[in-house]
Amino acid sequence: MTDDRFPGWHGTTIIGVRKGGRVVIAGDGQVSLGDTIIKGTARKVRRLSPGGQDVIAGFAGSTADAFALLERLETKLEATPGQLQRAAVELAKDWRTDKYLQKLEAMLIVSDGSALYVITGAGDVLEPEHDIAAIGSGGNYALAAGRALMDSDLDAEAIARRSMEIASDICVYTNGKLTIESLAPS
Repeated sequence: MTDDRFPGWHGTTIIGVRKGGRVVIAGDGQVSLGDTIIKGTARKVRRLSPGGQDVIAGFAGSTADAFALLERLETKLEATPGQLQRAAVELAKDWRTDKYLQKLEAMLIVSDGSALYVITGAGDVLEPEHDIAAIGSGGNYALAAGRALMDSDLDAEAIARRSMEIASDICVYTNGKLTIESLAPS
């Protein structure tokens, strides 16, 4: 559902890469309105620590909506310590069935250092087949670049950085000002 009062909001490319015992989530900093860059240094990748467990999350879409979802995810993680998959599924179920949450326009990539998931408002909790996931305006560009680099000698962070660089060269709604968080399995 698109809000016609705010046409042309674009921005964000988020990539998650799992390789060599680490998971890295990287996101660009650009937020655009039509053909105008509103902000170039937005922070769309966050570290969450509900109940002492480390989880990293990146979001694409409306910032306020994403923060509402991140708060819900933290609550789910506190209720199910150490069970990211269960918390993600519970969030996706709520997002799909709750009338308030259904209006939220965002997507998330989350990881606890071992698992990597994409969570959508359609009720999906997707674990990527090739240990790489990407969302947002330049997500498909970053995903293609990342998949091409997975067989290289590059580590997870280098793959994420290079993929975001390629996406920012192609997608006008993606810039090279990155926020990067990484985790290893606990």
